[in-house]
Amino acid sequence: MSLCILAGGKVTTLALSMFTLSWTHSVQKTEWRETWAVTPAGLELRQAEVKGSGAGMEPGPDAVLKDGWWVWHPTLPQQQRVSLAASGMTPGGWRLCHTGGCMELGATVGDEVALSGCR
Repeated sequence: MSLCILAGGKVTTLALSMFTLSWTHSVQKTEWRETWAVTPAGLELRQAEVKGSGAGMEPGPDAVLKDGWWVWHPTLPQQQRVSLAASGMTPGGWRLCHTGGCMELGATVGDEVALSGCR
C-alpha cells in the first residue's frame, strides 16, 4: 500500500502500510499520537494515545495508562481522506512517522494537508 500526501499543491507518495501521526494540543500543550493503517478500503485509525488529559482531549472509554500515555482503540469508520489544517495555535505542525523516518506537515498557519491511500 501507499500513502498519498497532498500539501502545497503537490503530491508525495510513501510506500507504507502503517504510520503514526502526532501533534501538540493547542490549549493543553500535551502530545497526542494516532497510529493509522493504509488499507484498500481507506485509512484506518488503529490506536490513539494522549500524554495526559484536558480540554477536548479526553481519552477513550477503554483507555489504559501505559508508561504515562493513555492508550485506546477508537472506533472510527475507514476514512477516505484525513485533512489537516494549521491553526497557528500549536507550537508546530503534525509529525508523520513510519519505518523509513519522520516528516513535519502543516507547520505554517493556513497550510492544508490531505492524507489518503493512493489509488
